[in-house]
Amino acid sequence: RPGRAWRWRNLLVSFAHSVLAGLWALCSLWYSPELLSDIQDGYSVSGHLLVCFSSGYFIHDTLDIIFNHQSRSSWEYLVHHAMAISAFVSLIITGRFLVAAMLLLLVEVSNIFLTVRMLLKMSNVPSQVLYEANKYINLVMYFAFRLAPQAYLTWYFLRYVEVQGQGAFLTANLLLLDAMILMYFSRLLRSDFFPSLRKGSAGRDVDGEKFLID
Repeated sequence: RPGRAWRWRNLLVSFAHSVLAGLWALCSLWYSPELLSDIQDGYSVSGHLLVCFSSGYFIHDTLDIIFNHQSRSSWEYLVHHAMAISAFVSLIITGRFLVAAMLLLLVEVSNIFLTVRMLLKMSNVPSQVLYEANKYINLVMYFAFRLAPQAYLTWYFLRYVEVQGQGAFLTANLLLLDAMILMYFSRLLRSDFFPSLRKGSAGRDVDGEKFLID
């Protein structure tokens, strides 16, 4: 069906971005750890290009959702992408907080396993061994590369960044992203570890949805 075919294509592009951006962010910070000492004004050409690359992906994915008439079922992604694009464009223009963006893009390492999870659910793989293994790896990666960097940056912005201009804008974006991440995390736990707590997902046709409630 068209919805399912679109979702496969969309998730495979998302998977490619996660692999490239996640490893890019990880390697950039690994080989230039001194950047972490100056989150506001630290700069590297690699980090700048990474933010440009990911901004391009978010713009592409937004247009892909809209042009394929998936806005209604993927509205959460559109909200997330609007936040990411506006924040990243401000970083590209000013050259400030690029290190913060690199830390945030570590989330793409976690997204590798999250996307694999979604692809496995769509493919109806007969054996559950691969899904079960990925389930626990996904949980560990969620803590290490999504929750931990997000918590650290939230603490840093609230404590050290001026609440005016770009600082206030990025702090507001960060707090909204905190709420979205915690909501997604609760869904993930309900689906993979506490299935008895799921509500309203039985019998739904989610072939066109980008974000799986399940």
